[in-house]
Formats: sequence, C-alpha cells, structure tokens
Amino acid sequence: MFPSIEPSEVGNTGLLWLFGSYGYVLFRASGLISEGSELLLLVPSLAGLVGGVVLPLLGAVPDGAIMLFSGLGDIESAQETLSVGVGALAGSTIMLLTIPWGMSVWAGRVDLVKQSDGSVEANYKGDPKLSDGQSLAHSGVKVTKETKHGAKVMLLTTIPYFLIQIPASYLEGRHSDDIASGEKWWALLALVVCVSGFLWYLMFHIKASREDEQKFRRMEVMKEMLITGKLSLGGIFHNLIDTYDGDTVARGDAQYQSIENGSVPNPKVMEYLKSVLSITFQKYDMEGDASLGKSEFKLFLKDFKEEVSRDEIDTLFAKYDEDNSGEISLDEFVLACYSILTTAHQASAHGDPSFRKSRLTKEDSTVVDIATAALETAEEDADEEKEEVPHDIASLSPENQEAAVKKKAFTMLALGTFLVLLFSDPMVDVMQEIAVRVHMSPFYVSFILAPLASNASEVISSTYYASKKTSKTISVSFSALEGAAAMNNTFCLSIFMGLIYFRGLAWQYTAETIAIILVQGIMYCMTLKDNLTAIDAFKIMTVFPLSIVMIAALTALGFD
Repeated sequence: MFPSIEPSEVGNTGLLWLFGSYGYVLFRASGLISEGSELLLLVPSLAGLVGGVVLPLLGAVPDGAIMLFSGLGDIESAQETLSVGVGALAGSTIMLLTIPWGMSVWAGRVDLVKQSDGSVEANYKGDPKLSDGQSLAHSGVKVTKETKHGAKVMLLTTIPYFLIQIPASYLEGRHSDDIASGEKWWALLALVVCVSGFLWYLMFHIKASREDEQKFRRMEVMKEMLITGKLSLGGIFHNLIDTYDGDTVARGDAQYQSIENGSVPNPKVMEYLKSVLSITFQKYDMEGDASLGKSEFKLFLKDFKEEVSRDEIDTLFAKYDEDNSGEISLDEFVLACYSILTTAHQASAHGDPSFRKSRLTKEDSTVVDIATAALETAEEDADEEKEEVPHDIASLSPENQEAAVKKKAFTMLALGTFLVLLFSDPMVDVMQEIAVRVHMSPFYVSFILAPLASNASEVISSTYYASKKTSKTISVSFSALEGAAAMNNTFCLSIFMGLIYFRGLAWQYTAETIAIILVQGIMYCMTLKDNLTAIDAFKIMTVFPLSIVMIAALTALGFD
C-alpha cells in the first residue's frame, strides 16, 4: 500500500524528508478534519451530531491512528513499536495542555484590574484591552466556569490509567509475557471504563450541543465565513433562521399578521446576529461614530452578496432609524439585517423574489417594537465584549449554500480521515527508525515529534481564538484543549487497552503514566484560579520540557 518507502533503506537526509513529508500530510489532514467539522457547525440541525460526536471523535483520529498502528504487526516488534504509540499519547496530551494553553493565555491576555471589593477582573470591555507596557503579573485571562467544568471532566477521565497501573506496579521487573498475562483482565476492565467514559463524554457533548453550548464556537465560525467572503450574509443565517424562526418566518404574510398579534422573533437569532455582525459594523463605520449611513449600509450589503435596492434601504431606514438622524446604530443595524434576511427567506419559500420588496415596504411600528424587545431580551444574556467559505459558494442562493457547505464539509472530513489512516502507519515506522539512528528510546522521539504532525492544527486554532481577547473565545480555546485531553484519556487509551487485552501486549509505562496524570492534575489546579496571568503562561509552557525530564528521571530510578 502507498506509501511504500522503507525508512531503513534511505539515508539520514531521506529519513528527514520522509518525516517532513508524512508529517505535513498528517498536519494537513488534521486541518481538513478540523475545518470540515467547524463548517458543519453552521448547520444548527446537525448541532447535536457535530458538537457531540464529529468534533471530539474526528479530532482524536490522527493520534488514535498512530497509536493503533504502533501495536500492529508481529508480537515482538509490536511490543517495541508500542513505545511510539505511548509516546504519541503522552506527548499529545501533555503538549496540548501546556504549549498551546500557555500560548493562548499570552495571545488572549488583557489588563487585570483590581476592583473596589478587592477582586480582580479581566478588562474585556476596555479600550484598549491591554495597556502598553503592562506587567506580566497584571495581565492575563479569565478562567470561565466552562473551563473549570471541563477541567473536572478531564480529570475524571484519567481513571483508566489508575486501573491498568495497579497490575503494572506489582508485576514490575518480570518478563513481558508474564506482565501481559497478569495485566490482561485489568486491561479489559480499563477498556470497558474507557469505552464507557468515551460514550458518556459523547452524550455529554450531544446534550451540551442541543442546549446551544457550542454557540460561541459557532459564532466564531460564522464571523470567519462572513469576513473572508466564503459565505454570503443570507447563506450564513439561513439555517439559523430556519431552525429557530422557521415555523413562523416561512409562512410569509401569515407571519406579518402573527407579529401584530404578539409573536416575537426568536431571541437566539438576535443574539447570533448581534455577535456576528458587530465586527462588520465596526469595519463599515468609516467615520467611527458608532453608526452607519445609507451609503455605508449599502456598501455592506453589496460586499456580503445581498441585493437590496436604494428604495428598500430608504424603507428600512424609515422603519428602524428611530431618531430620524439618517444613520442607524448597531442595534438598529441588526434589526434591519434581520428584516432583510427574514423577507428573503419568505421570498424563497413563496418562490417569488418580488415578495421581499412588498414585505419590506409594509411599515408597522409593532414589528419594530417587538423585534427591538427581542433584541433586548437576547442582550440580557449576551456579552457586550467587542472582538479585536470559497467565493463560488457565496454567490449561490442561501438554500444552495447550505447544500454546498454540507458537501464541502463531508468531503473534507472524508479526505482528512483517509489521509490520516493512509499515512499514520508509515509515520510510525519513520519515528521508530529515527529512534534507532539517534540511539534513543522510540518513546522520546514520538513524544516530541508526533504532536508536531497530529496536533499542530489545535495549537494554531486555540491561539487564534484566544487572540480575539474575549472571555467567550478564551473559553472556546481552553475547552477545546481540555476536550482533546479527555478524548486521549478515553478514545485513544481504549485503543491501547484493546491491544493489551486482545494481542497480549504488556503495559510497561509507569513513568509515562505518572507524568500524564500529574500534568492533568496540575492543569486542573490552575483552573481553580479566577484568572491566569502572563507569568502563569510561561510556567505552564515549561511543564512540557520538565515532564520529559521527569519521565527520564523516574525511568533512571527504576520505574518502567
């Protein structure tokens, strides 16, 4: 099967070329999986599936594939190459909880301001958020309740390590065959716990996704698609309006009458609109007076593929410009966009493009008042913090954009998964050969090198989210890293437990197990704080190299 180059038959330069090539393919593959999963977040009807299954499961595929292939082959060689898999597991878990975590704190840091009651609050609503020359001790990020909860879940998923470590501790020093025999039933128990924990974790995420706890991450994806022009304004919000307002908006004229009777737009739609559109509002506010004139509004609509005539814009301003200033504020801008989107949605449902114009020209103050009330309701739970799709899809109708997004997402997921499965096995062989040539344990080679290929996308993604400097995005960043560690503790570890039970391999990794559990315990303790400072960021990043030193020291002291 391709690729078929034997690492032992090439020179040192060729070996490095193989590692770089395979590593790049795995990096791109994990990126495809990540991007495809996030595209599906734009479809609320798939929220439970994507947030609960696709994101956590496929995110663990690159690491899981390396671990699986490390334990295949004949028993003798499998016992040796299993060290590559364990190194990938330990390196991935510890690296994710240290390097990108510290980088996220640094990228997302803001001023930490002492309040009158003695508490310290992160300055997410200030301007600027981070003062020039601010000290490391007085800048940092907020530790949200979501991050604290995720740390508890992560720590709970370490239980299988303790189970397999029980026989490993008293069988230490014996022949590997005796160890494998003594660990077999403990491995089965740990496997059952891993699978149970994995399924529980998926159900936990499905429940959270159905309750819209993925909304912050979905908002970030929507902003990215809108700003880069990959989807049009209508394409981004079509599914959302269809999900939350679909039963009423699609009824057209009946909806107009129902609003008069007291039906209100869904507050969730308004919350998404304000969060996603706030950053574009700032961009088109060329005079910086927190308002848009008709020319600025028309430019916004043109750039985001919404065809609205000047007469329709005049109608919208007459309806939403409450002080008749000739300009609209952010709240009025959001309501105007909602009107455009819902009428376009109704026009699509009626199959009559002229319907939108007649719908827009129906002026009724009740519509504005109730929509405004819905916006205010959404704002009660919305954070007021400001944030520092191919174009061929954006040119399609909103309905066709939905189909194109799903097609593109599933194509990316399938291709990414295929590449991971194809290149993970030869990558294991390459890392094994590197270890032989540098006269080093395969564990240390994979501990350092495997995360570079399989987890680079998580490092980039978490730092990107954190750099937006809001409590929402820092929570998204940390939660993703905690989730990746929890998946390693359940999904990936279950692969090892299966190899030990079904193949008769031995778990001889006490030092590595201690390091994995200890690092997760340290990070749990860090999340007990209300804020993490820039100094904490450097402390956290030093844990990664220190963990290697600790494993080497424990091994030298006789721990296997």
